Amino acid sequence: MTAVESRPAGVALTPSPGGHRPYGARVKAFVALTKPRIIELLLITTIPVMFLAAQGVPDLWLVFATTFGGYLSAGGANALNMYIDRDIDALMDRTSQRPLVTGMVSPRECLVFGISLAVISTLWFGLLVNWLSAGLALGALLFYVVVYTMLLKRRTSQNIIWGGIAGCLPVLIGWSSVTNSLSWAAVILFAVIFFWTPPHYWPLSMKVKDDYARVGVPMLPVIASNQVVARQIVLYSWVMVGVSLLLTPLGYTGWFYLSVALLAGGFWLWEAHGLQNRARAGVTGAKLKEMRLFHWSITYVSLLFLAVAVDPFLR
Repeated sequence: MTAVESRPAGVALTPSPGGHRPYGARVKAFVALTKPRIIELLLITTIPVMFLAAQGVPDLWLVFATTFGGYLSAGGANALNMYIDRDIDALMDRTSQRPLVTGMVSPRECLVFGISLAVISTLWFGLLVNWLSAGLALGALLFYVVVYTMLLKRRTSQNIIWGGIAGCLPVLIGWSSVTNSLSWAAVILFAVIFFWTPPHYWPLSMKVKDDYARVGVPMLPVIASNQVVARQIVLYSWVMVGVSLLLTPLGYTGWFYLSVALLAGGFWLWEAHGLQNRARAGVTGAKLKEMRLFHWSITYVSLLFLAVAVDPFLR
């Protein structure tokens, strides 16, 4: 996020008298448009899959080319997402300091920036990695911008479920960058991220549901009780953990990955059921502790994919 003075949500901020926007702040604002913290999670899933596909250390130039292209592609998608959502971003506390809301970047600049990154990233992948990876990266960008942001986000509580497919595609990109093909191992890890995304995001949505309600975005916690949301979190969590265990019996990973998947998945289920028990008991506010599962979800996916990368060296 760009550091600016605090202000009520929905009130545009003039950068400085006379419209002057400092160069350093402008650079930080354009970087913020790419949502670097979100891209970190995408790279956490991309790079380890390259190790699994290579059954060892992949070509380091290829790792750089894939991750840099992935950053450009995801950054373009995130910038276009901010361009489309600039109206509701101005009304939500969580997003009220984004560059378009503060005025540090104009809507036109954001649109040009996002489209430019989309074009450059597609050509980068095609020319320096392979065209299968380029197609998957472009597909992820279009899915996030068109399907999730434009079609689903403001219309249905299923938004994060199906819109989350865009965040699953980096797994396929990582595999295809090494092999120029796809495999069941990549599909299984795609499914892990697919079932991980809702129980990862719904706890955060529970925390900020008033923000979403204010702008009419029907995230599940906005239209359903905490008990219903927690039950859905538990359901998706069990499926996610079950799918994560398929890699070993199918011969793609060994004992190390299986051990990490069991331990990390077991702790996830403990936290998910704990949240459900608190919701059933009618606990609300800070005592609900929904953010514990949100923070653990990031640790979980980091540990699981680290195990994906390490496992080939221990077999």
